[in-house]
Formats: sequence, C-alpha cells, structure tokens
Amino acid sequence: MTIEIWLNDRKFEAVTFEQETNPPKIRFDFKVTSEEYHDVAVLLYEMEFQVRVPDREFAFIGRITNYITSRTNLYEPGNVADYHLELTAVE
Repeated sequence: MTIEIWLNDRKFEAVTFEQETNPPKIRFDFKVTSEEYHDVAVLLYEMEFQVRVPDREFAFIGRITNYITSRTNLYEPGNVADYHLELTAVE
C-alpha cells in the first residue's frame, strides 16, 4: 500500500512513510523513473516545500533535512532509483 504525499503541486507515491508531530517531520521512500528524473530533481533543488499528506490530514512548510538516492544517473531510459527523503518543518 502506498501513501500520497504532495510537495508543492507534485504528488509522490510513498512506499514507506513515517510521521512525527513535534516538530512536524516526515520520512518516506519513493521510486523515480528516468522519465520523471529531471522534473523531480528540479523540484528537490528548491529545498523548501508546502508538504501535504492528505490521508493523515497533515500539512506543514518543510525543508529537506536528509536525502538519499540509490542512483545518481537516471538519464538512461528505463532506469529506476529508490529515493529516501526527510522533511522537517521550518521554524
């Protein structure tokens, strides 16, 4: 089962998800294909996002505090990478 997470206007389907409330923070893993790599990379360079988790009625303005990917080059068609992202509320 996946959980829907929105960063600004982009939806991600998380395959794992953890949430903390004090301070507001989420951790999640998701897949990125070579076809969507550029758009995801451009978005993540923004570093700060409107974070929404509709199924949990949870939202905050967050900043990337940890980011890991299984691949650094997704320019070859058909490749898929595992991403791990942690976002913490901006004070």
